[in-house]
Amino acid sequence: MPQYLAPGVYVEETPSTKSIEGVSTSTAGFVGLTRRGPVADPDSGNLVELITSFGDFERIYGGLENLEIGEDIINYLAHSVRAFFNEGGGRLYVSRVYLPPADDDNGIASVSLGNGFQIDARFPGSAYNGKISFAEVSAPAANATLAAAPEGTLLRASGGSTGLFLKGSAGWQNSDQSVTLPFPLADGTTVEILSLNVVTTDADGNELAYEGLGFGAAHPRSLGKVLTATPNRRSDYLQNLYAMVEPDGATAFALHDTLFGGSTALTDGEISLGGGSDGASPTANAFKSALDELAGLEDISIVAAPGYSAFESEAVGIQKELISHAERRRSYRIAVLDTLVAQSVSQARVAKSEIDSKYAALYYPWVTVANPLFRPGNAGIAAEIDLPPSGFVAGIYARNDVERGVFKAPANEVVRGALRFEREVNFAEQEVLNPAGVNCLRFFPGRGYRVWGARTISSDPEWKYVNIRRYFNYLEQSIDRGTQWAVFEPNGPQLWTNVRDTISAFLYNEWISGALLGESVNEAFFVKCDRSTMTQNDLDNGRLICLIGVAVVKPAEFVIFRISQKTADVNV
Repeated sequence: MPQYLAPGVYVEETPSTKSIEGVSTSTAGFVGLTRRGPVADPDSGNLVELITSFGDFERIYGGLENLEIGEDIINYLAHSVRAFFNEGGGRLYVSRVYLPPADDDNGIASVSLGNGFQIDARFPGSAYNGKISFAEVSAPAANATLAAAPEGTLLRASGGSTGLFLKGSAGWQNSDQSVTLPFPLADGTTVEILSLNVVTTDADGNELAYEGLGFGAAHPRSLGKVLTATPNRRSDYLQNLYAMVEPDGATAFALHDTLFGGSTALTDGEISLGGGSDGASPTANAFKSALDELAGLEDISIVAAPGYSAFESEAVGIQKELISHAERRRSYRIAVLDTLVAQSVSQARVAKSEIDSKYAALYYPWVTVANPLFRPGNAGIAAEIDLPPSGFVAGIYARNDVERGVFKAPANEVVRGALRFEREVNFAEQEVLNPAGVNCLRFFPGRGYRVWGARTISSDPEWKYVNIRRYFNYLEQSIDRGTQWAVFEPNGPQLWTNVRDTISAFLYNEWISGALLGESVNEAFFVKCDRSTMTQNDLDNGRLICLIGVAVVKPAEFVIFRISQKTADVNV
């Protein structure tokens, strides 16, 4: 409490009622195999990256081309990320799954340039089996140019002095420092400043160009600095394809000789890398490691592993890891699950019978889309491919949240990218699947391809619907974050009143937005935080207990119209 010791006017700030801001519910986290990008490595730092477009994904994790794991397999994660954004998703975290090959190789592409110089791919993956081209660029220089050139600059001289010279603290000297280039230039001496242009191209044809690089280590844009294995900028770490490995005592003269001295391994200034691998067929534990990378990101509310069901021997284990991840205490997430590809209705029902969770939802069947890799005249690439539904559904969740709200069931929504579904589910088949907790994707003439189910896989009727589960996740996380100010406050009536007012104001806004049922506030929710919710033992042990009840809106899953005949002499 402030002290007033001298006469005067005092202005004080008084705290107002704290407010709760609703958390985001449309951010997703995907785990799966990719063409390239960071993998689980204790030395790699943060392995998860937020992307907001498919272009971001391509720059960091590669394109849509197939993966080479034993045999070529469809790059389900990349296709699903594309579907996520096409369906309305806006924010997505990606965690790459990678299991090294059985031969203990690290799967990292590399090539030796000679003289101890080597190029290594930054991360494992067959997409790094690309090529690098080096081009020497020379530019005539005058005295003023030489004076402004930074240390580490290499030049070629002819006339009065001949050969290569490197600028150091002692001026321009040749490789053994036996000759110093006169400065200003002596009559008859001509010089060219040498720089290096490098173009890196991965196996998918993606190029990155670096111009005006220096040969000397002291140069501010030396090759070793620009393509370092430990860049300072996160963007360079993620997007630069390759890193330069230099031998101890490497010099600008040695690098120039390696690249352009005649005994180089380059062919026409170009060299190819090999040894990059997409790894072995992943295990459930590999997916668990990737999911663990998402655990600390509080803004994720949807998790999926599109394509996990393609690995039939591990699919059940991976599915359990997804469910366990969503069920973690205070994770506030729901897992979107896929059935296996080409399953019958009976198989889908059996698959659902083996799992039970109020934090997961299962979708069936797969979605047939146009293959973006198809080119007319190439019979080796299918014009259409079947993709797991989870990528589409996660995008629809996000779209539904933005357009309507998380309280609205993410069903009766159009699947924008679908040409059709892998199999057509009819009404009678859905009568079998829907009560079992399998959400169907169906085609309706005149209404298109739609998600036609909104159930979790829980056997608990209280948590039957996806939107109820997700809405409670939203409420719980919003209140959790929005009341952290109350921790360590004096646990008495004033605090209890502040907590009640804060939560009541938040729930009132939910009610007027249509998320809660009831014609009045009293019907929609209640908040109790007083001596009736806490014992003296609770107070003595530092516990504040607040009881909250909300009347949530359930989806109109069955719309029933009762119609009867009416005659002229009968009043109904």
